[in-house]
Amino acid sequence: MAVSAKLYGKTVLNQWGSAPVNWTSDTIKVALTTSSYTPDQDVHDFYDDLTNELSTAGGYTSGGATLTTPTKTYTAGTNVVKFDGDDTSWTSSTLTARYAPVYKSTGTPSTSPLILYVDFGADVSTTNGTFQITWDSAGLWTITVA
Repeated sequence: MAVSAKLYGKTVLNQWGSAPVNWTSDTIKVALTTSSYTPDQDVHDFYDDLTNELSTAGGYTSGGATLTTPTKTYTAGTNVVKFDGDDTSWTSSTLTARYAPVYKSTGTPSTSPLILYVDFGADVSTTNGTFQITWDSAGLWTITVA
């Protein structure tokens, strides 16, 4: 299965504008949606743009799970800024998801900026098990400065 992650375009634009994200001190959440959600990198900017989020049932709570231990580092030799966090999981879950949008939660969907989404490449399911997202060792996302 080919897994990919993409930034929402407004993430970068809003970082120096109306909805900045402080990766290490804001509440960063990971939601799960079905394959019926169609991510739009160009238009979707806030949590209220998400459709087909999983229901609160089967071990999942609407709004998703909080990303624990968010970190950011800069490596001078490669000019890479790495944004990372602990793996995210839902234990004792029975669910099926295709996408995992990551966002800053303000408590209000219309002001909670979307950051990125992970496309699992196909539906992924658990049946009374642990649904776990193991983040790449390179981080959830990186920026190379030039």
